[in-house]
Amino acid sequence: MKILLSLCLILLQIGIVSAQKLHFAHVTDTHIGSQSATEDLNATIDDINRQAEIDFVLFTGDITEFGSDEELIQARKIIDRLKIPWYITPGNHDSKWSESGNNSFVTIFGSERFSFEKNGYLFIGTASGPNMRMGPGLVPREQIVFLDSVLKSRKNPDQPVIFVNHYPLDESLSNWYDVTDRLNSVNIKATLLGHGHANRIYNFEGIPGIMGRSNLQTKKAEVGYNLVTIKQDTIFYAERLSSGKILPIWCKVPAGANPRGNSSSKNINDAVASKPFPRPDYSVNQKYPNIRALWKIQEMSDIGSGISAHKNRAVYANTAGDIVAIDLRSGSKIWSFITAGKIYSTPAIDGNRVVCASTDHNIYCLDLQSGKLIWMHPTVKPIVASPAVEATRVYIGSSDGSFRCINLSDGKLIWKFDSVKNFVECKPLILKNSVSFGSWGNTFYSLDKKTGNLNWKREIQGNRMLSPAAVWPVAAHGKIFVVAPDRHLTALDENTGKEIWDSGKYSCRESIGISANGNLVFIKNMTEGNVDAFFTAATNQELAWECKADLGYEIAPSPLIESGKFLYVPTATGVVVAINTKTHQVAWKHKICNALINSVLPIGKGRILVSTMDGQVVCLAVE
Repeated sequence: MKILLSLCLILLQIGIVSAQKLHFAHVTDTHIGSQSATEDLNATIDDINRQAEIDFVLFTGDITEFGSDEELIQARKIIDRLKIPWYITPGNHDSKWSESGNNSFVTIFGSERFSFEKNGYLFIGTASGPNMRMGPGLVPREQIVFLDSVLKSRKNPDQPVIFVNHYPLDESLSNWYDVTDRLNSVNIKATLLGHGHANRIYNFEGIPGIMGRSNLQTKKAEVGYNLVTIKQDTIFYAERLSSGKILPIWCKVPAGANPRGNSSSKNINDAVASKPFPRPDYSVNQKYPNIRALWKIQEMSDIGSGISAHKNRAVYANTAGDIVAIDLRSGSKIWSFITAGKIYSTPAIDGNRVVCASTDHNIYCLDLQSGKLIWMHPTVKPIVASPAVEATRVYIGSSDGSFRCINLSDGKLIWKFDSVKNFVECKPLILKNSVSFGSWGNTFYSLDKKTGNLNWKREIQGNRMLSPAAVWPVAAHGKIFVVAPDRHLTALDENTGKEIWDSGKYSCRESIGISANGNLVFIKNMTEGNVDAFFTAATNQELAWECKADLGYEIAPSPLIESGKFLYVPTATGVVVAINTKTHQVAWKHKICNALINSVLPIGKGRILVSTMDGQVVCLAVE
């Protein structure tokens, strides 16, 4: 008996004994908060609980519709009814519109990633973003670090691995290649995903990808999910309806011994993609050799905020919860201040004071020289908005239904407007007599700057995801300009909020800019890839010039910045584009990474600072 046991252990260690049979449920895209979603998920949980042979359940993202605390709590309450283990990862709906800055998902569900072993298989799940900033999906930097640690800690190098993520491992995920390269170095069997709301099979550079249908009922389909069986070295997928009916097996993927990956998918349908996706192309940097990086910082987490600078110092924040000050000349760290939550707030600097909000429910004021805390102002809920400072006052929105005006010197509240619908994400616009901002409650507000009283509000009917909430509004000639996911550039009367003009002829999203003299307002075309400039004094939308910038599909919400002879255009693909403001032609382009550019900050002497969503801060020199 001892000899047989020893032999089995040896065989397991060298990978000869195949993994055992598994039976689990794959549930995805439940969208709690949307119509019928609660009823649909309850029906699925009831059906799973009736099946004694299921080992566990995988939830692969878009658990909620809007990522709100209320929706997340409701989802957890329903999922807790399961009588078997379950594992969960967030999707873009849980993270992009998160009022908590992606903290509540972790608090409510315990984690946004997982790894576990079952019957010889190693399952690894990660978050996929996009986190707060609209753009392609992005497996966060800290999740990549987690994936590395799990793969490195395997005792058996040939152990079969199954990866779980909300997004396909294709170009809809900015750093898909970072994931596939790692997975193809091990014995990867498949990646399980959601996002597309349909049963579908993919081939991601030899890695079988299996997308599950949404749990939601539709006019054409009942509530349902997928039952997954792994046996005889094959992964079988069959859709099960909550009524108990099991449909024919629609997917069969080999899962046998296959050291170091490079497996091929075989199923009753053709795989969607079978050829390798091209890696990010940095050849544009060779076309413009006069642009070079002076220094670069790579954080171990994402950066979801912009940068502010004063004299020889710059300050930014990251999703590890750190506020960081660096030397502009070298990029070396001067100090860091650690908060207890992820940060998506762009710091504001006024003299020797730095103001930045954290999702740990606090607004912080720090000493620019030392990083020491000057004051801390608590809030009821997390903050993902950015502060604006003027004349010793700090103006900032939050996720607790309030917009605050705080004294810069001591952090005491001057006034608070308590009637904000849903949460604020943007940096407010400060004008002579008012402060303006949008929220994810389909509303744009103008408040009296001195008292906080409501001047006017503009409410938009329809889907709240079309709210003018992520844009940093700009103003000139008595007009406030906003862009929103409705793809419109809108001019509002500064004093009344009345719409002056609104044209859908030029597509745009949430990125806008204003010229130094205030005569032009800039947008990026969402689909045409152009940059357009419009006259701010005109009573109708009047095009001043258009640059064929070849931006591609462009949804990055980051502001456009004019400085000197250039208009700097941040993109969702890691490219900074500079347009000559006299010729209206592209002067140069420089690709930093393949992730969203958060901000571009000119700092004089032909230098600009850039922060990227994948955790980089880069100083570019224009020679």
